[in-house]
Amino acid sequence: TAHLSSWTHPDPEQLDLAIAGTLQAHGVDLVILAGYMKKLGTHLLGAFPGRVTNIHPALLPAFGGTGMYGLNVHSAVIDSGARVTGVTVHLANEEYDRGPIIAQDVVRVHQDDSPETLAERGLKTEHRLYSEVVNWFAEGRVAVEEGRVKVLGPSEA
Repeated sequence: TAHLSSWTHPDPEQLDLAIAGTLQAHGVDLVILAGYMKKLGTHLLGAFPGRVTNIHPALLPAFGGTGMYGLNVHSAVIDSGARVTGVTVHLANEEYDRGPIIAQDVVRVHQDDSPETLAERGLKTEHRLYSEVVNWFAEGRVAVEEGRVKVLGPSEA
């Protein structure tokens, strides 16, 4: 394990270099973000092109971007009157929730949902979908070319 944060590296660029260097030194092949709340730096993204994934508790591009995390997302979905929301696994880039989409799945919004009940139901979908996407990477089924993602069928990998 390693603890790298703004406490250990107050300068954001130095933190970015430390994270990228630590992951490379440990032979990391795929970076899987879940709940990471900081913008990623150019060093990390450059060290792992097309290999930094993130998950978002809505169907991007809707309900994404600055401030759209956790219960804020679910509150916005409910307040909008949307009947469906979902989960998006995407490649991370320099902007919040703007990387190319790898996979999405739908979660129905019930009339009596609170942000908490919607979040709970969505989390189950997040766990399942993210696991599937990680397996696709392990099987060589995710191709990234010119900023676009293509998921290959099992026989294409």
